Amino acid sequence: MSPSDQVIPALGYGAANVGNLFRALTDDEAWAVLDAAWESGIRYYDTAPHYGLGLSERRLGAFLRTKPRDEFFLSTKAGRLLRPNPDFAGGLDTDNDFFVPDDVQRVWDFSEAGIRASLEESQERLGIERIDLLYLHDPERHDLDLAVASAFPALERLRAEGAVGAIGVGAMTSDALVRSVREADLDTIMIAGRYTLLEQPAAAEVLPACHDRGTGVVAASVFNSGLLAKAEPTRDGRYEYGGIPDDIWDRLQRIVAVCRAHDVLLPAAAIQFPLRETVTRSVVVGSSRPEQVRQNAALAATEIPADFWAELAHEGLIPA
Repeated sequence: MSPSDQVIPALGYGAANVGNLFRALTDDEAWAVLDAAWESGIRYYDTAPHYGLGLSERRLGAFLRTKPRDEFFLSTKAGRLLRPNPDFAGGLDTDNDFFVPDDVQRVWDFSEAGIRASLEESQERLGIERIDLLYLHDPERHDLDLAVASAFPALERLRAEGAVGAIGVGAMTSDALVRSVREADLDTIMIAGRYTLLEQPAAAEVLPACHDRGTGVVAASVFNSGLLAKAEPTRDGRYEYGGIPDDIWDRLQRIVAVCRAHDVLLPAAAIQFPLRETVTRSVVVGSSRPEQVRQNAALAATEIPADFWAELAHEGLIPA
C-alpha cells in the first residue's frame, strides 16, 4: 500500500440527497442540510457525478468553498462521465431515483482518459481542485475485468502524480470488493450495505482481505434502506428494492429485542457498529433533512455499553 498521512473523519455525510435523490430540494434546502452537517461537526463529505447528474457535486462544492479547505475531507467518484443526452425531451432522471432533468446522461468509461476526464470534470463542478479520495464507482455494474486492467492502474497513476490524495473503490457486492482489494493497490474501499448491524456478508472475505492488504474501509448504507433508521422498525418498510423477507425481519426483531433490553437506540447501534471493526475508518450517512443530519451526528456520539455488543455476538447477530 502507498502510505497516506490523511485521516478520514469517523462520521461522513453522503451527499446523494443534495443531488435530489428520492425528492427534489431547492438550493436553499440543500444548503441547510449541508450547514446542519457542518454545524454538527461532520468534516467528511462524499459525492459522485452519478448523484443528480452532477447536481450533488455543484451544490456540495458551492457550500464547501465557504469553508477552510484544510478543515474537511472530500471524496468523489469516477467511472461514469456525464455527456449531453440527445434524446432529452424535458424529462427527469427518476429511473435512477434522482429528481433532476435528464439533459445529460451517464456514460461508462474505465479507460485512463475517461478516469482523468472524470476527475477534471468533478473538480470543475465542485470548484475545488484538491480531491482527498477518488473512488471507482460501481465497477460490478459495468465491467470488473476492465476495472482491474485499466481503471485501477489509472487511479494508481493519478495518486502517484499527486493529482488525488488516495484512491479506492465503492461497490455493493462482496465479490467485486474482494477482487478489487486483492488485485489493485487501493487505500480505501466503500462498502455499501454489505457490512451493517443487520447483515455482514463482507465479514467473510472482504474484511480479511483488507487486513491483509492494509486497506481501509468506509461503511455506507448502514441503515439498510432505512430499516435501521428508526428505533421501532415497521413490517411495511423497504429492504433493498422491495419488501422485507421473513428471515431478515426475524433477524431484525431479535436485534431490536437486544436494543430494548439494553436501552440502546437501534439507529445509534447501526451507525456505530461498523466502527468496531479495526479496518473501518468512517461511516457515511445521508439525509435530505437538517434535523435528521443533526440526529445522526448525536447518535454517532451516543455511548453504547459493551454488554450490548457482547449479547449481540452471543446471539450470533454480529461477528464475535
